[in-house]
Order: sequence, then C-alpha cells, then structure tokens
Amino acid sequence: MSRLVDEDTHGIEELAARRERALAMGGEERIARQHRKGRLTARERIDALVDPDSFDEFGLLARSERAEDRDKTPADGKITGFGRVLGRQLFVTADDVTVMAGAGGAVGMNKAWRAKQYAIDKGMPIINLGDAGGARMPDILGSTGLMSTAWPIDHAPRDRRVPMLSAIMGECFGLPSWSAALSDIVVQVRGAVYAVGGSSIISVATGEAVSDEELGGWEVHADQTGAVDLFAEDDAECLALLRRAMSYFPDNFRKLPPVIACDDAVDSPQDELTDIVPADHRVSYDMHELLAAIADKDSLLELKAHYDGSLITTLARLGGHVVGVLANNPSVTAGAMGYGACEKAVAFISTCDAFHIPLLFIHDTPGFMLSREAELRKMPIQIMRFIDALHHSTVPRVSLIVRKSYGMAHFNMSGGQMQNDQLLAWPTAEVSFMAPEVAVNVMYGRQLDSLEDAEVFRAEKLAALEQGIEPWGPAGLNLIDKVIDPRDTRRELLRAFALARGDDGEGGRSKRLMANWPKVC
Repeated sequence: MSRLVDEDTHGIEELAARRERALAMGGEERIARQHRKGRLTARERIDALVDPDSFDEFGLLARSERAEDRDKTPADGKITGFGRVLGRQLFVTADDVTVMAGAGGAVGMNKAWRAKQYAIDKGMPIINLGDAGGARMPDILGSTGLMSTAWPIDHAPRDRRVPMLSAIMGECFGLPSWSAALSDIVVQVRGAVYAVGGSSIISVATGEAVSDEELGGWEVHADQTGAVDLFAEDDAECLALLRRAMSYFPDNFRKLPPVIACDDAVDSPQDELTDIVPADHRVSYDMHELLAAIADKDSLLELKAHYDGSLITTLARLGGHVVGVLANNPSVTAGAMGYGACEKAVAFISTCDAFHIPLLFIHDTPGFMLSREAELRKMPIQIMRFIDALHHSTVPRVSLIVRKSYGMAHFNMSGGQMQNDQLLAWPTAEVSFMAPEVAVNVMYGRQLDSLEDAEVFRAEKLAALEQGIEPWGPAGLNLIDKVIDPRDTRRELLRAFALARGDDGEGGRSKRLMANWPKVC
C-alpha cells in the first residue's frame, strides 16, 4: 500500500488505515462464524482477560512473508502484547482463528516466540489463548519451510522462571497444544479440542476412524489423561478461571506468592470438623468439606478434579497465604491412591515447589490401589517418582493425619521421618503397614480356620492391633510433633506455616530443585 494521499507527508493516515485493516482480523463473516459457535474472537478474549485499557499490542502490522497471503493475514494470525491482570503486568498471546484458521505462519510464530522470551527475561507471567489448527501450510512444507519454522532450541526451556497458563478455547492442534503441554495451568472449554493432530489427518495417515472429541475433548483430558487442570462451560468462564488461577502465583521465581488480606476467624474452635469427619474409619465422607472448613473462605481452586479423585490437589489460602494441598478423599476408592494420583501429586508438587508455594498433606488413606491395570501403568515407578518429588521439594511441608495412613502411602503423603516442618495428628489417626482387619487375616488366617473359638481369638488379636495403630505411641517417641484437638486444626495449621515462613517470609522460599522437572500430566 502506498501513501493514501500526497498530503499525508508523515504517513499518519496510512498508519491508521493499516491499523484498521489489522484490527478487522479475518473479516466480518469469519467473525460472525466464530460468534455463531458461541465463542469470542481473539481480540474479544484478550479484552475480557486483561484489566480495562491495559493491553499494549506488539506486532499488529505483522503479516505473512508469502506475497500471495500478505493481504489475508492481519497480525499473521497471532495477537501478542502486554497487559495487566489484577494489576499485574504479563504477556498474552492469542490465536486468531479468523485468519487462516489460526494456523501458525513463520512471521506470527516467531513474533510470539520472541515476545515470550522477552517476557521471561523480564519476569512476566505468560498466558496463551489457544484456538488454532497447527502450523500453516504450505509455509511449513519442504525442507526450508520446516527448518525455518521448527521449535527452536533457543526457545525458552521449561524451567518455570515465570508462571505459564494456557487456555484451550477451540480446535487446538500443534503449536497451541505444545504451549499447553509446557504450561503450569491449563484450562479447557467444553467443546474445544486439545491434541497433536486432528481426526482428518489420522484418518489419512492410519485409517483410524476417530472424532476430534475422542482424540482430545474435555472428557478425555478430565478422566483419562489428566493433562488439563480446569474446565469451563464457555469462553467467559475460561477467562475468569485464568484470572483466578493467576492470583495464586508470583510474577516470577524471584518473588514469593501474593498475600491477600484475610479476616476469617483464627482462634475460634471449629466444632463442625468432628461432624464432617466420622471417628469410625469405615465410614466415608467427602474430604472437600473438611478442606472448605479449614481453608480461607472460597479460596479452594482444585486442579485435575476428575482425574483419579482419590487424591485432591488444590490451591488454597490459609490466613491470606497461598498453600498447595494434597488430601486423600475417602469418598473415592476409600482414599486408596492409584497411578493417576501419583501423577497428579508429582505434577502438583513440582509446580508448587518452583513458585515457593508451601505444601499441606492431609492423610486418610488405606494405601495404594493395586490391580493389574496399575502394574501395567508402572505403579512402582509412579510411587517412587512421587517419593522422589518429596526428596527434591524444598518448600515448607506440614502434614496432618486425620484418620487412616497405611503402608507406603503413609510416606508418600509426607508422613513420619519425611522431614516435614511439622507432622500433626488427630486423636483418631491410625498408622500402620496395613489395616488391622486385614493384618489379622494375614497373620492368623490358618489358626483361625482351625480354632473352635476363632471369633474370640480374632477379636483379641484385632483389639491388640488396633491399639498399636493409635497416635500415642509415635507421639511418645516424638515421631509426631503434635496430637491436636480436631477443632483447633485451622489454628494449628496457621501457626505451623507461619513458623515455617518466618517473620520475613523468606523461610518459605524454595531452592527450586524441581524447576525443570518434565510435566507428567
């Protein structure tokens, strides 16, 4: 485009015209098509995500390097810039699906990569809004095309220097999937897809008949892969979840997590806790109720909630301070943890440790869920990777045994001699290699079969074993720091974490030994 009029000597009108064309994205019809799907455009998403009037766009006038596509690729399909969320500066990139289906061309991808690296160097969090069909063709075809647009080795490695959050808001293949796979938090809108390639490519390549939903729909990632942390009904909820998730993280690894004011009660006993948790370990309850009672009001943000619900992994606040909670849930497989729980735990611990978020473990588990499927999923490796994560974690850890804590799971839940800042227990705590009911059968099974008074014998042995699992013995040997009144749980946890942090908060700073741990789910 040449100068619009001879009088436009400084190019101001030409600049305005070019900006207007770029802001029009892929045109009215494609924008309308996006709206008919019930989805926002990339620019509308950014406006809804960031604080009002805070977005500063970079690369607005970028376009395809291919002459035939230059007038059809405003911003080259990638909108990038810097804005504020909750007053905090961060980098945002959004795929514009109205331009070449959001597929990445060389200019747009390099624009996004350069800006991300700048954000990391400056210590700014990153949010990716994904809605794209992979790399653009024919740009990526041929040796030159592939080698010039491939993922560069000098692209920022996954070392968690800044929080990275990604949203799956449309049919995402290739680049937006790679970004999500490297992110600390992933949010997926129901109806969106998160996969390597689409069903049409798979059909041609392998002959397999499968839908996009079956490849990477929300239910796949909720129940089977655990690759997505949070789910939303629509774009608005997705963007609100991103804003909320960001509130738990510091801007970068040099800073501690944000602290907010909290006027929730501290010293008042919580009589309701003994109603929530039955004293009888055979009676189930929902751990979410206990967590909601002891955490700050409305502060729980559970991650991977549908993936192996035997273990709850949730961000929360205690006295305004961020904590990461791992809690067994007796209402799912009686709290017995499977391979999915191990994957969740490792992913959660490594993320929290990288950003100085202290950890709270709450025990109520009979052990690990054993099965052939679990062994096929490499259960011994999963269990020991979980233990290895605890070995490498250097944030404060507080552990609370509410009821059952049996077998190897006791140690995975940061039990005895696991270098906790504090190990607490309720009087109802039970710690042993296995449940007394099971142990009686294992130890005396043959004798019981031959005795006339087998039930009396069994009751005597069971009573002895039950006495041996109570918390008084380990408390007497100082293996438990405190046996606490259940009603004082919130107060005791607040004290424990305050002591671990220290007056200046620096006691809560991690050594970040897990910052480059690969993402397992």
